[in-house]
Amino acid sequence: MGEALGPFSGHPLLVSSSQARGIPLGAPGQDVAVVEASQVLTEAIQRDAWAILPFQDLDPRWKVLRVDGMSPLDRELDVEAYPLATSLYLGSETRPDALFLLPEDITDRDLEKMSVVMLTGVTALTRGTARTMEREGVIYPARDIRDWLLEPDITHISNEVSFAEDCPAPTAESTLVFCSDPRYFELMEYVDTDVLELTGNHLLDWGVSAMNNSLRLYEERDLPFFGGGWTLAEARQPLTLTHGVHTFGFVGCNPVGPSYAWATAERPGAASCDYELLADQVRELRERGVIPIVTFQYWEFDQYAPTTRQQTDFRMAADAGAAIVSGSQAHWPQGFKFHEGAFVHYGLGNLFFDQMQRLEYRQQFLDRHVFYEGRHISTELLTTMLEDYARPRPMTEEERRAFLEATFAVSEW
Repeated sequence: MGEALGPFSGHPLLVSSSQARGIPLGAPGQDVAVVEASQVLTEAIQRDAWAILPFQDLDPRWKVLRVDGMSPLDRELDVEAYPLATSLYLGSETRPDALFLLPEDITDRDLEKMSVVMLTGVTALTRGTARTMEREGVIYPARDIRDWLLEPDITHISNEVSFAEDCPAPTAESTLVFCSDPRYFELMEYVDTDVLELTGNHLLDWGVSAMNNSLRLYEERDLPFFGGGWTLAEARQPLTLTHGVHTFGFVGCNPVGPSYAWATAERPGAASCDYELLADQVRELRERGVIPIVTFQYWEFDQYAPTTRQQTDFRMAADAGAAIVSGSQAHWPQGFKFHEGAFVHYGLGNLFFDQMQRLEYRQQFLDRHVFYEGRHISTELLTTMLEDYARPRPMTEEERRAFLEATFAVSEW
């Protein structure tokens, strides 16, 4: 093995005893340790180490590093060029006929068994964002990150504002009563939105007619939605989406209100939270072999750290069996943790919204969750910075480092 340099210096490389037989490590020394496969993650945490793992052994608590710019989590990975890909060859002198009975392509990374789900934060196509769209074009906000939103198999957008036919042209006036011009729906199509979350506080700002107009628009375009709907019963109903070998169950609710934004038995709106019902729904999804993803339109806090009550409510969903618990409400993004096998992210920040008044409101997470053979195996934290009151762009290396240091400092993993 070569000498550990740069960020790897002082951090040993771990491999399992089974993997060591297939990797040309040379003689293990101070910087290389061979451990039992079941202990690699535990040892890595204790030693502050890195490791080489088989793809099927990935766990969300690992950060998958790119090698020569390539990651096994990328669908378009060039396996022949990937330095850590290992080929297996089988031969038999006594039973060559038996080789034809074997599968032609034996791999521990079958793309047909992999699904990618992208979760995002606040989208509100109104106010300053709308002014920028009117000036630069409706699809302008996605200019720099469209590829990130197109790549996943399921891309989630939490749209907090309804489309109103009588929505006036945006002005420089600051307001908290929101509507979106129906023309702006083109942006949702441009980023190939696969599922809409409708838990937002502002869905009924422009009245029931705007909400009705939006729901009709979504249904006409065959765009699935959850966390809101025509009635309270529909708003609380889990939405299931299938990709490949995975079926995901999306459940979302809004514990905050305002009360006029909540759906009722006769009126559309967001789903108010019934935590007991939500937990039962998550357990039922698990029993059916469906992977639950729970989102909350929670209270907003100007801090990276989650509050004690927030941690309790988000953990409830994880305790019930959710694979992912995600906060869609945060304008100031928040930290994360693992709980009962679930990845809990308390707040992702804005996506398409106009808050430029301080750095923290401009910082954004896009969470790229990877599933394989029914398991959540990895989460990639993509990070963006808001520009022009509307347009997220990928962070620079310095911006990303500062952002991740701030959020990891208040997180548990």
